[in-house]
Amino acid sequence: MTVFNRRAVRQHRDRAAADLTAHDFLFAETAERLADRLDDVKRAFPLALDLGCHGGELSRALNSRGGIETLACADLSERMAKQAGTPALGPSLALALAADEEALPFAAASLDLVLSNLSLHWVNDLPGALVQIRQALKPDGLFLASMLGGATLHELRTALYEAEIEVEGGLSPRFSPFADVRDLGNLLQRAGFALPVADFETITVSYETPLKLLRDLRGMGETNANSERRRTFSRRATLFKAMEIYMDRFAGPDGRVPASFEVITMTAWAPAPDQPKPLAPGSGATPLGDAV
Repeated sequence: MTVFNRRAVRQHRDRAAADLTAHDFLFAETAERLADRLDDVKRAFPLALDLGCHGGELSRALNSRGGIETLACADLSERMAKQAGTPALGPSLALALAADEEALPFAAASLDLVLSNLSLHWVNDLPGALVQIRQALKPDGLFLASMLGGATLHELRTALYEAEIEVEGGLSPRFSPFADVRDLGNLLQRAGFALPVADFETITVSYETPLKLLRDLRGMGETNANSERRRTFSRRATLFKAMEIYMDRFAGPDGRVPASFEVITMTAWAPAPDQPKPLAPGSGATPLGDAV
């Protein structure tokens, strides 16, 4: 099933690459949070992959953490990958390559760690991509990734949908479908990962006007790449009506408007014989009531 036009995703990132540092605040924030989680794992990962690296925000956040000796920075956009492929890890070496998450060019059991920061929500075959990631990991290798979830930009969605119905009398596919946190744990299990965990948090950004949010989304390369999206520009009347609805519905006492980003984080391991195994259901010897 083709939900996203991957060529459009690449074009959006190519266009955003030159001025990305003016708009990469969300990538930088989630990169720091992923790096903090890696600090909790008391192991070294000599060979790691940053899959969907954008401008290298994650490599800068890592800053020699995780025992990484070599970091490969891969992105669908060659322009993005070139920006990320700079020595940002102290003694570590960052390698840059253009690569598609849906067709990974890595040998089986070759990587100690795969990281991905806000990129996998643009993948058509997410189960297939997860299988490829698991196959590329060495036994007991770690997969740590963040992606946008279903509640992302619910304010903007509401405003644009209501404006389009009012002005144009119908709806067009303006937004990408996002995965649900409850589904991602199941997808990790289906892909053959061990010890899968998926959780989420919401990052809320405050804007003076909704138009500044739209500029940031374009500057991040995160604009609509739905394969069924309309091929013409939005009507001016629809856009301005949406901005009016956004301000009326969501502006706070200070006159600023929020933009919500639901960030889902996935943690899972490639299977290995010596990993901890969950006990069989019903095998517990201590009643939960005693613990409480």
